[in-house]
Amino acid sequence: MIHIGDLNPIQQRAVLFEKDRPLMILAGAGSGKTKVLTYRAAHLIKDEGVNPSSVLLLTFTNKAAGEMLSRVQTLLETNYSSPTGGTFHSFSVRILRKFGLAVGVPISFSVFDENDQIETIKRAMQVLGVDQKAMRPASILNSISDAKNNLIGEKEYASYAKGSFQETVAKVYTVYQNLLRQYSGLDFDDLLLKTVKLLKEDENTLNRVRELFPYVLVDEYQDTNKAQYELTKLLAIKSHHLTVVGDASQAIYSWRGADYKNLQYLKRDFPEIITINLEQNYRSSQNILMAANEVIEKNKNHPILRLWTNNEQGEKIAIFQAESEIDEAQYILKEVKGNSRKGVQLSDYAVLYRTNAQSRVVEEAFLHDGIPYILFGGTRFYERKEVKDILSYLRILVNPEDEVSRKRAEKIGKGRVKKLEESRTGIDLQSNSISILDQVLRITGYLDLYDTNNEEDMARIENIKELRSVATEFSDLSEFLQQITLTEKESRSGNTRSSVDERDAVTLMTLHSAKGLEFRRIFMVGMEEGLFPHSRALLSTEEMEEERRLCYVGMTRAKDKLYLSYALRRLYFGQRNSNPPSRFLADVPEELIEVKNKIRQTRHISEQWGFDENGNWKWSPDD
Repeated sequence: MIHIGDLNPIQQRAVLFEKDRPLMILAGAGSGKTKVLTYRAAHLIKDEGVNPSSVLLLTFTNKAAGEMLSRVQTLLETNYSSPTGGTFHSFSVRILRKFGLAVGVPISFSVFDENDQIETIKRAMQVLGVDQKAMRPASILNSISDAKNNLIGEKEYASYAKGSFQETVAKVYTVYQNLLRQYSGLDFDDLLLKTVKLLKEDENTLNRVRELFPYVLVDEYQDTNKAQYELTKLLAIKSHHLTVVGDASQAIYSWRGADYKNLQYLKRDFPEIITINLEQNYRSSQNILMAANEVIEKNKNHPILRLWTNNEQGEKIAIFQAESEIDEAQYILKEVKGNSRKGVQLSDYAVLYRTNAQSRVVEEAFLHDGIPYILFGGTRFYERKEVKDILSYLRILVNPEDEVSRKRAEKIGKGRVKKLEESRTGIDLQSNSISILDQVLRITGYLDLYDTNNEEDMARIENIKELRSVATEFSDLSEFLQQITLTEKESRSGNTRSSVDERDAVTLMTLHSAKGLEFRRIFMVGMEEGLFPHSRALLSTEEMEEERRLCYVGMTRAKDKLYLSYALRRLYFGQRNSNPPSRFLADVPEELIEVKNKIRQTRHISEQWGFDENGNWKWSPDD
């Protein structure tokens, strides 16, 4: 028998739940969900006598899959072989390698990465005579990827395409798939699409796969898309040996095609499914959990778990009202340096922000003060492709003999460089930096490279806009470029991931990147309407609920201390804005708040900024 004495009663119930009925475990943040899933897998094998190779563990990253399998193996000790585990995509590769010929997939197929896909899309566009300047290959690929994740093949897509863009996508989609077949290749999305198609169309293969993997356990089910849902359903609908773990309150990837409603659809397709809620949190203090609960409970479109803990009450939530983004960054520095003298490690801290572009101000503050930091899952601001591209144009203007910058610019498009050089005499290089930068963007048409409907492209556009913020600080272009060069040099001199011990550095990351992680102390910056929640969500109930879930995810990363900050005025995207504080701040009960500055500390956020009963901003006080 596996030892379950270190599990709480609800966790034990989930682990020992009967093996022949489907089980949904709704697991709140920090409730030990992975522990429960791995213990359940070990229980099936060790206590129920299930063959280890018959147990299939599915998740979303190779790292997570490896950790799950390792933990299961530790529980099983050396007397048992390991269960089968991996990502949805790696599992699909395995099935297609063995059975894919039934749907025309060659055994030796290649898996195309993103660069391969873009090149194949370009080739398809050339075949059709589609102008790549008028229609971006990446935008077409995103539409095709979307379709595949929703199990829409090229023929189905063509039948309902509306408007010139979709009609063009339909034509490219068909040629693209023909080219993939010609190259014996599958793209990443094909792996799921083809596997679902195989299992739906070939009953013999479906039965064989079901025999091989009668027990299916899936982590992070709120992050599944339609194809992943269908794959799970096909595998388990007959045996009902299904266990899923998820939490709708942590569903933050709808822009990737994830649909938290898949948790609800399970109840439709598996009506006998039993739900067990894990609500005891082992990570955060009581104060942090009470604040996070108040934020997430405003959502109405999905189940809400009410987290509780036996941990200490803990420190209150620190709310800091900064005069500016610079003041906000200096506050972070002051807290980090002040607490380091009390024995708090740099690695205990993470700074979370809504958009990648926000990292610049914090990075520069840390660089100038010599505080080591790690950019988790990201690139230093001045090393981001789009920023370096724009800087190469500006450097050519200042110094036409700069061959390094010229070569980079020409890779973006020689035509753009030519237009810039032809317009050079019309650009007043003595005017302010932001004026010149804006002219360069207009002349080169650089922003046309990005699709405003694509999340990743929007992040790049936001980085370009943030470069405008830097430019506003310099009236002279040469001085602007010189300062950036000095900042880049500081960055390379020792304050980043490559040159510091990761255990002794502050972590900087987006809120999306923080999911699944935890830190003793968390700073959530930029808590202003239009920034967080993001302006794109202000008119959509569904998108606003996802912003609220993102806030909840960020808050529940903190173990001991949570700092929330906003600025009265922020230089952002090249403009000085004055936005009211985030509605999420108004949700935090006054008794949980510790005001960290002297400005307007006499009233709660909801009073001093005029939020209504729904948390919507009504007015701001006079400054």
